[in-house]
Amino acid sequence: MKFKTFAMFVGPSVFLMLLFIAFPLVAVLVNSFQVTQPVFTTQEVETCSAGFLQQTCTTEVKTIPVLDENGEIITTTKWVGFSSYANVLGGERFTRALSNFDFGAILAIDFWKALRFTLTFTLITLPCVLGLGLAIAIVVNNATRAIKGPVIFLSLLPFIITPVIGALSIRWLFYGDGIVTVWLEAWFNTDLSIAANGWAVEFLMMFYRVWHVAPFAFVIFYAGLQTVNQDTLESAIIDGASRWERLRYVVIPHLMPLIVFITLIHLMDAYRAFEEVIGFSSESLRITLQYLTYDYLQPDDAGNRQISSASASAMLTMVGVIVLLAAPLRRTWRDHRG
Repeated sequence: MKFKTFAMFVGPSVFLMLLFIAFPLVAVLVNSFQVTQPVFTTQEVETCSAGFLQQTCTTEVKTIPVLDENGEIITTTKWVGFSSYANVLGGERFTRALSNFDFGAILAIDFWKALRFTLTFTLITLPCVLGLGLAIAIVVNNATRAIKGPVIFLSLLPFIITPVIGALSIRWLFYGDGIVTVWLEAWFNTDLSIAANGWAVEFLMMFYRVWHVAPFAFVIFYAGLQTVNQDTLESAIIDGASRWERLRYVVIPHLMPLIVFITLIHLMDAYRAFEEVIGFSSESLRITLQYLTYDYLQPDDAGNRQISSASASAMLTMVGVIVLLAAPLRRTWRDHRG
């Protein structure tokens, strides 16, 4: 293929990737090393009470932002190096807690609290998604033709539902006077407040993620099961292999590339979890790294946003994704070369 033809095919994709991925990424990286703050000035303001003969006036000094000729707040930008990263990681609080081996104090810092839950959320839901998706695929693959269609349709419903709507649906079943909560209270003859229990909320968030993502794994595994070598399966049956042995030594090795693919997708998606925190209103109990970045971008009472800290949090989240993906990518590369 001529270079000109190749460039015409690849050029638009490369341009869009640079415009919407590379340039924003560089901008976030630059913002993580600098702080932009408004310029303030002090001004004496005199306040007088109502009345004429007994009118009293008080003078106080107020700090107000400086405006330019267009009425916009004047800002200054300065480079701060890794100060934003140190601020996100906890700074002196983290160093002091680490020197005292006070892990409770470390987990009280927002970043480490979010990192603990994000890693737990990602690594626990991963095997559940793989196992449940494979189980559904095997059941559907062995089902009769008459019920395959309805079973596939029902299995895909959780994946079709909008993530926030799905999270809210699970929440309404358990929070407050939800149907499941009422049943549990009647069963155990006690009052339950699931929304006030951090571990209960964490379990529900993990349950929702597995319920929502397992259909995706099911579709991939079901497609892979259609390509399993039937001669190999028949040979295993003739040799006396049990159903579990056929699954372990024939089916799973055949599906291993798909398992690695689903693992990569799930690790990237679950590590950037955000909808669960919003859907279950778990901000006071459990937060993710993605939500922490969002929280830094919320304006304070003065309307300022911690853009530098949000950029540092986003870069640290990206580093975490790369670390998690290193092992599956290494296996994929080794299999490709082999």
